[in-house]
Amino acid sequence: MPRRPTIPSLLRCGLPLLFLALASLPAPAQRPSPSPSPRSNPAASRVALWRCTTPGGTFVVSIPQIVSIGMHEYVVDGAARVTELNIDTTGNALVRYYYLEPITPQTPMAVGQSALTKLKELAEEAASRVDEEETWRKVVKTYPGSTHARTIEFRVDSKEQLTKIFNSADQAFRNQRAGSVTLEP
Repeated sequence: MPRRPTIPSLLRCGLPLLFLALASLPAPAQRPSPSPSPRSNPAASRVALWRCTTPGGTFVVSIPQIVSIGMHEYVVDGAARVTELNIDTTGNALVRYYYLEPITPQTPMAVGQSALTKLKELAEEAASRVDEEETWRKVVKTYPGSTHARTIEFRVDSKEQLTKIFNSADQAFRNQRAGSVTLEP
């Protein structure tokens, strides 16, 4: 039967072998502590989210995924002023909130009047397909002209609501903290 090495025999082999032998011995007092499961530590599994709920739907994004927030105004075909809020993310989605208000031409202009007429025709056509109040709350698109891949769009009732959404998203983005905003119908 082979003999177990003794401490003096290990010393004769050299000090490095002694440390190697001691390091390989089990050390019950140094057992690794189990990592907490997500159920035992709910805060560890939470991600800071920003949520916006409108009558047209809800958008939720992880705060670290927000890249930029911007709000601007433009005029479409001389017929409508659009105030638009864009929230860009690192994922595949861009969320867009906008408020539309018709522009009443000060002087009759052929282009402005024709655009107003076309806008009215499109609104009437859409209203004939669904309830008029429901249409007003929804984004109306024509394929392929107004369809944008990976764009989530919501229409709001006022500039004040748009500003409320912007302020909420901006604060969550700058502070990297969860936030939410809800618009009542």
